[in-house]
Amino acid sequence: MDPAVLRDDMVDSLQHESKGVVRSAWLSTAMRAVPREAFVGEQQAYSDRPFERLGTRVLSPSTAGRVLETLSPEEDDNVLVVGAGVGYTAAVLAEHVGAANVHAIDITRRLVIEARQNLAEAGYDAVLVDRRDGAAGLPEYAPYDRILLEAAAIDPPRALLQQLTEDGRLVMPLGTGEQSLAVVEADGSVHRHGTVAFQPMLVEGEQADTVERNRTHREDRERARRAAQSRAG
Repeated sequence: MDPAVLRDDMVDSLQHESKGVVRSAWLSTAMRAVPREAFVGEQQAYSDRPFERLGTRVLSPSTAGRVLETLSPEEDDNVLVVGAGVGYTAAVLAEHVGAANVHAIDITRRLVIEARQNLAEAGYDAVLVDRRDGAAGLPEYAPYDRILLEAAAIDPPRALLQQLTEDGRLVMPLGTGEQSLAVVEADGSVHRHGTVAFQPMLVEGEQADTVERNRTHREDRERARRAAQSRAG
Protein backbone atom coordinates (compact mmCIF):
# COMPACT_ATOMS: atom_id res chain seq x y z
CA MET A 1 0.00 0.00 0.00
CA ASP A 2 1.07 3.58 -0.65
CA PRO A 3 3.03 4.84 2.43
CA ALA A 4 1.21 8.19 2.21
CA VAL A 5 -2.10 6.36 2.64
CA LEU A 6 -0.68 4.44 5.61
CA ARG A 7 0.50 7.71 7.18
CA ASP A 8 -2.94 9.23 6.79
CA ASP A 9 -4.51 6.15 8.36
CA MET A 10 -2.02 6.32 11.24
CA VAL A 11 -2.73 9.97 11.98
CA ASP A 12 -6.48 9.49 11.60
CA SER A 13 -6.23 6.77 14.25
CA LEU A 14 -4.18 9.00 16.55
CA GLN A 15 -6.79 11.73 16.21
CA HIS A 16 -9.66 9.38 17.03
CA GLU A 17 -11.39 9.97 20.35
CA SER A 18 -10.22 6.62 21.75
CA LYS A 19 -6.61 7.85 21.56
CA GLY A 20 -6.86 11.56 21.00
CA VAL A 21 -3.10 12.10 21.19
CA VAL A 22 -2.89 14.23 18.04
CA ARG A 23 -5.04 17.31 18.57
CA SER A 24 -3.27 20.21 16.89
CA ALA A 25 -3.26 21.01 13.18
CA TRP A 26 0.52 21.45 13.02
CA LEU A 27 1.20 17.97 14.40
CA SER A 28 -1.37 16.32 12.15
CA THR A 29 0.18 17.98 9.12
CA ALA A 30 3.76 17.17 10.14
CA MET A 31 3.13 13.51 10.94
CA ARG A 32 1.31 13.07 7.63
CA ALA A 33 4.30 14.59 5.81
CA VAL A 34 7.23 12.73 7.43
CA PRO A 35 7.95 9.34 5.81
CA ARG A 36 8.21 7.23 8.95
CA GLU A 37 9.40 4.23 6.93
CA ALA A 38 12.69 6.09 6.32
CA PHE A 39 13.37 5.86 10.07
CA VAL A 40 12.07 2.47 11.15
CA GLY A 41 11.54 0.38 8.01
CA GLU A 42 8.33 -0.40 6.17
CA GLN A 43 7.24 -3.37 8.29
CA GLN A 44 7.23 -1.46 11.57
CA ALA A 45 6.57 2.05 10.35
CA TYR A 46 2.84 2.35 10.94
CA SER A 47 2.07 -0.08 13.74
CA ASP A 48 1.41 1.72 17.01
CA ARG A 49 3.94 0.01 19.22
CA PRO A 50 7.48 0.68 20.44
CA PHE A 51 10.41 -1.55 19.52
CA GLU A 52 14.16 -1.79 20.02
CA ARG A 53 16.66 -0.48 17.51
CA LEU A 54 20.42 -0.39 18.12
CA GLY A 55 19.89 -0.68 21.85
CA THR A 56 17.38 2.14 22.15
CA ARG A 57 13.60 2.14 22.27
CA VAL A 58 11.88 3.68 19.27
CA LEU A 59 8.72 5.45 20.44
CA SER A 60 5.38 4.27 19.16
CA PRO A 61 3.55 6.82 16.98
CA SER A 62 1.05 7.50 19.77
CA THR A 63 3.80 8.19 22.32
CA ALA A 64 5.67 10.39 19.83
CA GLY A 65 2.45 12.29 19.20
CA ARG A 66 1.80 12.70 22.89
CA VAL A 67 5.20 14.16 23.75
CA LEU A 68 5.18 16.45 20.71
CA GLU A 69 1.73 17.77 21.59
CA THR A 70 3.02 18.50 25.07
CA LEU A 71 6.11 20.22 23.67
CA SER A 72 3.84 22.47 21.58
CA PRO A 73 6.49 24.28 19.49
CA GLU A 74 5.68 27.36 17.46
CA GLU A 75 6.86 28.05 13.93
CA ASP A 76 10.53 29.10 13.77
CA ASP A 77 11.21 28.00 17.36
CA ASN A 78 14.76 26.89 18.13
CA VAL A 79 14.43 23.28 19.30
CA LEU A 80 16.76 20.74 20.89
CA VAL A 81 16.01 17.00 20.96
CA VAL A 82 18.00 15.16 23.63
CA GLY A 83 18.05 11.49 22.70
CA ALA A 84 18.01 11.64 18.92
CA GLY A 85 17.38 7.91 18.57
CA VAL A 86 16.52 7.08 14.97
CA GLY A 87 15.64 10.73 14.24
CA TYR A 88 11.87 10.50 13.75
CA THR A 89 10.73 13.06 16.33
CA ALA A 90 13.41 15.47 15.10
CA ALA A 91 11.99 15.11 11.58
CA VAL A 92 8.43 15.84 12.72
CA LEU A 93 9.66 18.94 14.51
CA ALA A 94 11.68 19.97 11.44
CA GLU A 95 8.55 19.78 9.32
CA HIS A 96 6.97 22.41 11.57
CA VAL A 97 9.76 24.75 12.74
CA GLY A 98 12.22 24.26 9.87
CA ALA A 99 15.07 21.76 9.68
CA ALA A 100 17.74 24.41 10.35
CA ASN A 101 16.03 25.20 13.67
CA VAL A 102 16.20 21.62 14.98
CA HIS A 103 19.24 20.26 16.80
CA ALA A 104 19.50 16.71 18.14
CA ILE A 105 22.04 14.96 20.31
CA ASP A 106 22.62 11.40 21.47
CA ILE A 107 25.31 9.84 23.63
CA THR A 108 25.52 6.69 21.48
CA ARG A 109 27.69 7.19 18.41
CA ARG A 110 25.98 4.62 16.21
CA LEU A 111 22.60 6.22 16.90
CA VAL A 112 24.00 9.60 15.86
CA ILE A 113 25.12 8.04 12.57
CA GLU A 114 21.79 6.30 12.13
CA ALA A 115 19.81 9.47 12.81
CA ARG A 116 21.91 11.49 10.37
CA GLN A 117 21.41 8.90 7.63
CA ASN A 118 17.69 8.58 8.24
CA LEU A 119 17.12 12.33 8.32
CA ALA A 120 19.08 12.78 5.10
CA GLU A 121 17.08 10.02 3.38
CA ALA A 122 13.82 11.64 4.49
CA GLY A 123 14.88 15.08 3.26
CA TYR A 124 15.78 16.71 6.59
CA ASP A 125 19.57 16.72 6.31
CA ALA A 126 19.70 20.32 7.60
CA VAL A 127 18.89 18.99 11.09
CA LEU A 128 22.11 19.04 13.11
CA VAL A 129 22.81 15.75 14.94
CA ASP A 130 25.82 15.51 17.25
CA ARG A 131 27.20 13.08 19.80
CA ARG A 132 26.91 14.63 23.26
CA ASP A 133 26.11 13.79 26.86
CA GLY A 134 22.43 14.69 27.01
CA ALA A 135 22.64 16.13 30.51
CA ALA A 136 25.02 18.81 29.19
CA GLY A 137 22.78 19.79 26.27
CA LEU A 138 24.16 21.68 23.29
CA PRO A 139 25.11 25.15 24.54
CA GLU A 140 26.64 26.28 21.25
CA TYR A 141 23.19 26.78 19.72
CA ALA A 142 21.30 27.88 22.84
CA PRO A 143 19.00 29.38 23.89
CA TYR A 144 16.18 27.03 22.90
CA ASP A 145 12.50 27.77 22.87
CA ARG A 146 11.76 24.07 23.33
CA ILE A 147 13.83 21.13 24.57
CA LEU A 148 12.54 17.57 24.31
CA LEU A 149 14.32 15.03 26.53
CA GLU A 150 13.43 11.50 25.39
CA ALA A 151 14.84 9.75 28.46
CA ALA A 152 13.85 9.65 32.12
CA ALA A 153 15.66 11.38 34.99
CA ILE A 154 14.75 12.03 38.60
CA ASP A 155 15.47 15.76 38.26
CA PRO A 156 15.48 18.11 35.26
CA PRO A 157 19.13 18.45 34.13
CA ARG A 158 20.30 21.87 35.23
CA ALA A 159 22.23 22.54 32.02
CA LEU A 160 19.09 22.02 29.93
CA LEU A 161 17.13 24.51 32.03
CA GLN A 162 19.95 27.01 31.64
CA GLN A 163 19.77 26.63 27.86
CA LEU A 164 16.08 27.57 27.67
CA THR A 165 14.82 30.98 26.65
CA GLU A 166 13.07 32.98 29.37
CA ASP A 167 9.67 31.61 28.31
CA GLY A 168 10.95 28.26 27.01
CA ARG A 169 9.92 24.78 28.13
CA LEU A 170 11.56 21.44 28.67
CA VAL A 171 9.41 18.34 28.18
CA MET A 172 10.71 15.13 29.74
CA PRO A 173 9.78 11.91 31.57
CA LEU A 174 10.34 12.80 35.24
CA GLY A 175 10.89 10.30 38.05
CA THR A 176 11.88 6.71 38.69
CA GLY A 177 9.54 3.76 38.72
CA GLU A 178 6.33 5.59 37.91
CA GLN A 179 7.29 8.44 35.60
CA SER A 180 5.33 11.55 34.71
CA LEU A 181 5.42 13.39 31.41
CA ALA A 182 6.47 16.77 32.71
CA VAL A 183 6.64 20.29 31.36
CA VAL A 184 9.45 22.13 33.12
CA GLU A 185 9.66 25.89 32.74
CA ALA A 186 12.92 27.84 32.68
CA ASP A 187 12.33 28.87 36.30
CA GLY A 188 12.11 25.21 37.34
CA SER A 189 8.34 25.02 37.86
CA VAL A 190 6.93 21.62 36.90
CA HIS A 191 3.56 20.64 35.40
CA ARG A 192 2.75 16.95 35.09
CA HIS A 193 0.73 15.41 32.25
CA GLY A 194 0.06 11.79 33.15
CA THR A 195 2.24 8.73 33.39
CA VAL A 196 4.78 7.45 30.86
CA ALA A 197 7.45 4.75 30.68
CA PHE A 198 10.77 5.76 29.12
CA GLN A 199 14.26 4.35 29.31
CA PRO A 200 16.58 6.21 31.70
CA MET A 201 19.06 8.82 30.60
CA LEU A 202 22.61 7.67 30.01
CA VAL A 203 25.75 9.52 31.01
CA GLU A 204 29.17 9.70 29.40
CA GLY A 205 30.87 6.31 29.35
CA GLU A 206 27.64 4.32 29.03
CA GLN A 207 26.28 2.88 25.83
CA ALA A 208 22.72 1.91 25.02
CA ASP A 209 23.50 -1.83 25.14
CA THR A 210 25.51 -2.00 28.38
CA VAL A 211 24.32 -3.99 31.40
CA GLU A 212 23.77 -1.02 33.73
CA ARG A 213 22.13 1.67 31.68
CA ASN A 214 19.96 3.09 34.44
CA ARG A 215 21.33 6.41 35.55
CA THR A 216 18.51 6.76 38.05
CA HIS A 217 19.63 3.61 39.89
CA ARG A 218 22.99 5.22 40.55
CA GLU A 219 21.33 8.49 41.55
CA ASP A 220 19.09 6.61 44.00
CA ARG A 221 22.10 4.89 45.55
CA GLU A 222 23.87 8.21 45.95
CA ARG A 223 20.85 9.82 47.58
CA ALA A 224 20.47 6.85 49.94
CA ARG A 225 24.15 7.14 50.89
CA ARG A 226 23.79 10.84 51.63
CA ALA A 227 20.64 10.25 53.67
CA ALA A 228 22.38 7.56 55.70
CA GLN A 229 25.31 9.87 56.38
CA SER A 230 22.91 12.63 57.42
CA ARG A 231 21.09 10.34 59.87
CA ALA A 232 24.41 9.16 61.28
CA GLY A 233 25.62 12.48 62.26
